[in-house]
Amino acid sequence: MTDSHENVSAYETEDNSPVWPLRPLLLALLGLATGLVVHFLIGNLRDSQFSAMLLAELAFVTVSAGLIGFTIERRYWPASIVFGLAMGAIAAGVVWWNGAPDQWSGGDGWRSVSLLLAIAIAAPLFQAARDQGRASFPYVSVHDHAWTNIVLWGASWLFVGITIALTFLLSQLFHLIKLDFLKDLLEKDWFWRVLIGTAFGGGLGILREHDVVVRTLQRVVLTVLSVLAPVLAVGLIVFVLALPFTGLAPLWEAGSATGILLACIVGSLILANSVIGNAPEEERKFPLLKYGAMGLALVMLPLGIIAAIAIGLRIGQYGFTPERLWALTFVILACAYGVAYLVSLLRGRLDWAAKVRPANLNLAFGTCALALLLATPLVSFNAIATKDQVARLESGKLTPEKFDWRALAFEFGEPGKAALAKLKMSANATIRERAVAAGKAENRWDVAEPGPSREELAKKLRVLPAGSAPLPPELLDMLGRDCGNGGCTVIVVDPGKQVAILRNTCFDASGSWQCSIVSGAKLIDGKWQNANEMVRTVKGNPDKGAVKAQAEAYVAGQIEVRPVERKQVFVGGKAVGDPFE
Repeated sequence: MTDSHENVSAYETEDNSPVWPLRPLLLALLGLATGLVVHFLIGNLRDSQFSAMLLAELAFVTVSAGLIGFTIERRYWPASIVFGLAMGAIAAGVVWWNGAPDQWSGGDGWRSVSLLLAIAIAAPLFQAARDQGRASFPYVSVHDHAWTNIVLWGASWLFVGITIALTFLLSQLFHLIKLDFLKDLLEKDWFWRVLIGTAFGGGLGILREHDVVVRTLQRVVLTVLSVLAPVLAVGLIVFVLALPFTGLAPLWEAGSATGILLACIVGSLILANSVIGNAPEEERKFPLLKYGAMGLALVMLPLGIIAAIAIGLRIGQYGFTPERLWALTFVILACAYGVAYLVSLLRGRLDWAAKVRPANLNLAFGTCALALLLATPLVSFNAIATKDQVARLESGKLTPEKFDWRALAFEFGEPGKAALAKLKMSANATIRERAVAAGKAENRWDVAEPGPSREELAKKLRVLPAGSAPLPPELLDMLGRDCGNGGCTVIVVDPGKQVAILRNTCFDASGSWQCSIVSGAKLIDGKWQNANEMVRTVKGNPDKGAVKAQAEAYVAGQIEVRPVERKQVFVGGKAVGDPFE
């Protein structure tokens, strides 16, 4: 399974892809048919109207057609069709299992990414086994097919883009002589779907018939990437060596540390493989490139460990969420690659590439299986996160005010909704009140974000005019999003119905600009809602004196609401446009 001792020249000269003049036409027709079927399935439906069955049908059609297009060969066409249909059926089953989009939660999009990753890895594995005529996966073949598929994917979409640009150009050309048939077609959904499908299939077929061109593109891509290997290696090594002097505190303060570190590991993986090539004959021998790849192999595990610590600290501090569980999964996978590359480097030293190629193949099988598993609901990150967050709430680690009710109601899927229903009957009055309010919300924006308690928030608010009645609890919950940190001044415009809100941070005497932002809230149908933000541009550049004067007036409470007469254009007695001075 991990035989990587294939001669690259023998592989390339073998007649694995004989000439097939009809292939461009066949793939163009396949793309056209796919576009038509997709149109008949979707019609004029919006994304929010897609059912689980419709998504499954779309997955079957597009995945099957795509894999057939990428893998079909003249001699082995039945095997490619069977593989494409089988993978399409698997994709359809997984998509149907995951349910309709309106049932998805915040992190469920990663399931689709996992499914696509599994398909992308399975394709070159199938192509290698098909070429061998048995369940054998020579590294040189798998690696070559993987890079070829990537190049074909990018080049085919480039062909689609060029086709669309030419179609637009021709439509404008015919429009000059009052022939608008092409311009009218471009306004039809069915034409777009057919055009994209046909262009992609035709472009893919043409490229696959010109194998020399594709291999040249592949070599160019790998050459460019390999040149970048020492650049990234130097940067990452300097970063790791600098950590003992800078400390890890800045990393923990940055909320995006894990994502950046993972991106660096993925970049290291890609660039290192561009240097080692498919086989010893393709390996870059230039010392700078070779040592650059070795440097990347060396730093992958340290970066993975730092990312693991970063996500571990976030989880320890804030608990599980679906997004953090996905990040943890990616970190574990990155560390697995880091261990494999470091062990290969220690065992092989200068000849480390011979050790890492079999490891790459084994990791590909493992990643494919893991990605397919994660694409299904068998592993429910929503359930794990819900159980953890509710436990933190009920144990007192999180107060009801600090708890993320928005996430529980709209981002944790069905487990979150089930937990919310139970919390509505909690013995804790505050928990019960917050759960009921979150359950009534029609969308995630209607739920107040975690913030200070109402009592804490009230201390940060200045309500004008002085002596106004206390603000209602529902309004306080809404103000927590904007006023929880720096505080606000709330001007009662219409008692119990409308308020204007000024953020304290906007009025800074040390700044170089005058504050011109006023937001508001209105009571609509018994519910406090955000009013449109009112912004007036301050003309000219006010001097520091004007800025200071505004800040002093704000602190002194010299704030009032005045009626202002404005002008507006009317046409036939109907207002047109916005009022103006």
